[in-house]
Amino acid sequence: MNRADLRLTAPPEEPPGVAVSFEGRDVDEETFLELLDEAAAALEASGVPFAAMGGLASAVYGRQRWTHDADFFLRDRHDASTALRFLRRAGFETQETDENWIYKGIKRGVLVDLIFKAKGDIYYDEEMIGRTQRREFKGLRLPVIPPEDLIVIKAIIHDEATPRHWYDALGIIAGTEIDWDYLLQRSRHGPRRMLSLMIYAQSNDLIVPDRPIGELFGAIYDV
Repeated sequence: MNRADLRLTAPPEEPPGVAVSFEGRDVDEETFLELLDEAAAALEASGVPFAAMGGLASAVYGRQRWTHDADFFLRDRHDASTALRFLRRAGFETQETDENWIYKGIKRGVLVDLIFKAKGDIYYDEEMIGRTQRREFKGLRLPVIPPEDLIVIKAIIHDEATPRHWYDALGIIAGTEIDWDYLLQRSRHGPRRMLSLMIYAQSNDLIVPDRPIGELFGAIYDV
């Protein structure tokens, strides 16, 4: 799709009585990248700040695993509503899924999540926006949240059902140059999880300096 045509594209009509499923499905890489490019173009056209997170960002920062969903982080519900309108103009079916944290778009089986609050009350705030960089993902240039923020988010949302998040965080530590002062600052969102993650990373011979571990331990336990 030509990015200049986004304002002229009308959403497809759904047959009466057909419910749209907002569950992504397995698609080939070519289809996923095509729809990812269309979604990113729609968000660019909307003018709101956004950045890739989730599996896309993990792959960019060194955790090599495939994903069939595109997760984007936005500042707030208002920006997500604006982005959702532009996705619909690009032919995506859309849903205001949960006004507390997520809206969705889907097209040809590729799901786009517009997230405006992550677990731990983490937002796409001005500090994160200021550190967002454009990085390459399989030939596409996308804005991506900072690796330090992605590590914190992954540490917090990790649970028994989704152990991949913990290992995503370790993969990012192993594969990316980390600003440890910034990571320490952002660890306020989940300090005990982050302390556990950094100690575990050291136990796996990943390079994590002692200083941020010591400072985080001292801040938590007031020693």
